Amino acid sequence: MTIALSVIAVVLVITIISAGIKVVPQSETRVIERLGRFHSVLQPGLNFIIPFVDRPKVIYTRRTETLSNGMHIVRNTTTTVIDLREQVYDFPSQQVITRDNVTTEINALLYFQITDPKKAVYEIDNLPNAIEKLTQTSLRNVIGELELDETLTSRDTINSKLQNILDDATNKWGVKVNRVELQDITPPESVRVAMEKQMQAERNRRAEILNAEGKKQSLILQSEGQKESQINAAEATKRSEILRAEGEAQAIILNAKAEAEAIMRVAEAVSKGKTDPASYMLAMKYIDTLREMTSGKDNKTVYIPYEASSVLSSLGSIKTIFNADK
Repeated sequence: MTIALSVIAVVLVITIISAGIKVVPQSETRVIERLGRFHSVLQPGLNFIIPFVDRPKVIYTRRTETLSNGMHIVRNTTTTVIDLREQVYDFPSQQVITRDNVTTEINALLYFQITDPKKAVYEIDNLPNAIEKLTQTSLRNVIGELELDETLTSRDTINSKLQNILDDATNKWGVKVNRVELQDITPPESVRVAMEKQMQAERNRRAEILNAEGKKQSLILQSEGQKESQINAAEATKRSEILRAEGEAQAIILNAKAEAEAIMRVAEAVSKGKTDPASYMLAMKYIDTLREMTSGKDNKTVYIPYEASSVLSSLGSIKTIFNADK
């Protein structure tokens, strides 16, 4: 009997001692109440409490479980452990209404960290539930101020607004909200179909604009090419006409010089025979004209006017000229 009582006493002492020893892992803590009132916050490592007088405060926590079929469910349970690491809450999808009255399904991720365990325990009853409800209501308010197009294209702005609102609201709970992420934004099926048609129409419009711009540039380049070609052709024609005119001018000058030289020589020869040079040249021109008039295959009758006899009378002087030269 004595031995049994001794064993019971030893076991009781060991139980009491073990109940008074609390080993807290790193990044965790416990809030201790003494006789129902807050006493202390345990630090990581070895801690001693008074058994049956000091006891850890029971709090609510949120835990995600994976079922055998791969589905994930969220359970709210109770524990005495307060995790000081950054935690993430994946809230279920909820229906929100945009400013243009479009019902959209959105789910969000919340990253937060408990910075003051005492406030997290005593300032709010159920911290996970309070954070979830606050996130849902804040998300409705933020989305309600935006139209659907802004909601789909302004995720960073929405995340920033939600993070500021939640951080301010949870500050008195000893919680620091680090960031909020919108995971999915799912508009109704009819809206998605309309958006796809709108996007397709926009793509077609851009394609037509690009085609029109390409045709415009092509026509501009073709017209510029034709312009350059016409300018080059006109420049070539101009230079050709200038060269031809210069050639004709040179020919006329040379012919004039040759004719002047011939006239000078004839004049010299005629002056020796004392014959009028003008009469001589006129007679020669007249003979050339008669030669052209009578040339050809057909027989022609040429009538010489009477006035021409005076011109032809100067032909007799040609013989005198040649005789003088001899």
